[in-house]
Amino acid sequence: MIFSRKAIFVLLFAFSISIMGEASAQTRQTKEEYIDRYKTIAIDHMERYGIPASITMAQGILESDSGNSNLARRSNNHFGIKCKKDWKGAKVYHTDDAPNECFRSYETVEESYEDHAKFLDNSPRYDSLFAYQATDYRSWARGLKAAGYATAPDYAQRLIKIIEDNKLYLLDEENGAMLYASRFKSNENVAETFAESSSVNIPTATEGRIDPNDYRVVERTYNGYAVYANNRTHFVIARNGDKFADIASTFAITERTLRKYNEISPASTADPIEGEMIYIERKQTEWNGDEQYHIVREGETLLSLSQEYGVRLKQLAAMNKLKVADTLQAGQRIKLYR
Repeated sequence: MIFSRKAIFVLLFAFSISIMGEASAQTRQTKEEYIDRYKTIAIDHMERYGIPASITMAQGILESDSGNSNLARRSNNHFGIKCKKDWKGAKVYHTDDAPNECFRSYETVEESYEDHAKFLDNSPRYDSLFAYQATDYRSWARGLKAAGYATAPDYAQRLIKIIEDNKLYLLDEENGAMLYASRFKSNENVAETFAESSSVNIPTATEGRIDPNDYRVVERTYNGYAVYANNRTHFVIARNGDKFADIASTFAITERTLRKYNEISPASTADPIEGEMIYIERKQTEWNGDEQYHIVREGETLLSLSQEYGVRLKQLAAMNKLKVADTLQAGQRIKLYR
């Protein structure tokens, strides 16, 4: 059979399209590969911000289709965060709830993860979520829906299903990465490729810095600071002349984050005084010790008790049906856990 040049061209074109389609299908990232790539960031953000790693991973999987959605590929936006009025970064336009909506665009996926954590941490509408334990992914899922993160009526149920189907709740536990790895064998090729190409700043022990995993696991002295643990939260004692900016830089966090850990207004310019406890991680939502109550002594405040017991100020006030600025009376009984 003799084919014309036009027929041969059509056959070759069809064949090339077929090959391209197969290649495209082969490059689709699986859910397991996605989890392997980004679970370390999710765990790090849980420890820094208090957002459950399981929630971060489930939102990333759902919002970006495990990194395969058109929006994710075009903009590295893995959480469907729209521009909003205060966004000054790059933008892309994508049809979602309405045609041609403005979405945030990032140079890397890791920037998207960081912006997601800050978006939840800095938005007052999500403040109530941080009253939940980092292991309470169900309350977080329902709270995200109630706060208006997404319009889908079954958003919370979908997040919970992703978490439970993939056992992402293991990531919320102490040594979560090891627990997860013990149940699911990681794809070593994906991990190696990600380590080589990723721009994510996983803290490492370099000069002037500390690996957060070191001081979260075992108390030690670093760069002149003795690192202590109180209520499962690490802190240092301020030295004469210390500044929040210097402490933050030493422990690889921002000054704003350090002030937030210690319930200090980001607008404040005050620096710590010598001997003051400065938490270098987010405090817990309740006291984990044996004492159920604290009897107030003269001059104590909710803020001073928040620091003494390593419990977040808003949660301490809520447990006692108080406002954070309320004056305490000597002899008053303050509840420390639910």
